[in-house]
Amino acid sequence: MTETTDRPASGRVWSKPAQLVLGLAGALLAGGTGLFLAAVFLHVAPANSLSRQYRDQIDGVIYPEFEQNWKLFAPNPLQQNVSVDARVRTVADGGATHTRDWIGLTAQDLAAIRGNPAPSHVDQNLLRRAWDFYDGSHDQDEKQTSPRGRLAEQYLKRIALQRIGREVDGERVLEIEFRVTSATVPPPSWSGEAAPPAPKVRELPWWAVGDEDYRGIG
Repeated sequence: MTETTDRPASGRVWSKPAQLVLGLAGALLAGGTGLFLAAVFLHVAPANSLSRQYRDQIDGVIYPEFEQNWKLFAPNPLQQNVSVDARVRTVADGGATHTRDWIGLTAQDLAAIRGNPAPSHVDQNLLRRAWDFYDGSHDQDEKQTSPRGRLAEQYLKRIALQRIGREVDGERVLEIEFRVTSATVPPPSWSGEAAPPAPKVRELPWWAVGDEDYRGIG
């Protein structure tokens, strides 16, 4: 007499509803990934009718977490060395104010990068990108030219205040000012090109500093 043993089928057997749910989830994931990649492509590609028509939607996907600072079809290396300095005005308990010396914020980053075999992305790009953000949203009279101009000011201010702190020599920080020096990278000696122009210095107005500026940074 031969005994037959019921053996379970190999592998998992999904029910029809489960297969339907998995299929829909996969389709949504693939569709979302495709839309995201399309938004990134349109953001870095040269301006066209499609990117202009859906600019607000594209910016909503890209900013602030996925911003790209390179050109897909025409890479443009940096042609200027930009140095950002900051100084603060402090107030003592008696009400007297003092304007402090300039602090080289870019110089601090360069000191952290030089000699470091694995420099931090923050040291390399945070301050530089903050200045690019500000410069792209303001004119030479420091007037906002973009709806994100106020955000750019707050971003730059908070980066500096994170390094300076709330007090200097026991006096509370009252205001902050930025100075930016832009120097064109000189051409190699063998190129025969003319020497670059003298560095340009740009001083921003004094900005008031309040408790809100330190929110989340101590």
